[in-house]
Amino acid sequence: MKPDWDKLMAEWKDSTSGGVFDVDCTTGGKSLCEQHGVRGYPTIKWGDPSDLQDYKGGRSLADLKKFASENLKPVCSPGNLDLCDADKKKQIEEMMAMSDGDLEAKIKEGKAEESKLEETFKTEVKALQTKYEQLQKDKEEGLKKVKESGLGLMQAVAAHKKKTKSEL
Repeated sequence: MKPDWDKLMAEWKDSTSGGVFDVDCTTGGKSLCEQHGVRGYPTIKWGDPSDLQDYKGGRSLADLKKFASENLKPVCSPGNLDLCDADKKKQIEEMMAMSDGDLEAKIKEGKAEESKLEETFKTEVKALQTKYEQLQKDKEEGLKKVKESGLGLMQAVAAHKKKTKSEL
């Protein structure tokens, strides 16, 4: 994917409507990656730098180019109100009218909810993994018992009997 990403960065380097960048999360970009929840590599994020979203599209150069051409442009934000529909403008105006403390409290509340959802997800996936491992173990033990009960030999006897009957 890296060669395709480098080509995409080169194509967008002089763009005035958006940009394509990469960050090394193991060196100087580590704090930026932590801030935006990057846990695996490669991770692609897009959107407003203060509200990056996870990219869920294809990873080929064609897929990346298509996504970039459709999405890397100025978007509705407090700095681009002219790009907002009436509902978004109203939402932004309400947020702008909030005190800094109230806005920070709402942000903290939203981030806490995100963390709670992530933690629930991790806990439930761990429980599923444990259940899966137990089911796998039970299946393997059950199959071993079935084989040890003589199933293979029974099948061989049945096949032999069928063969000898047809020869008569």
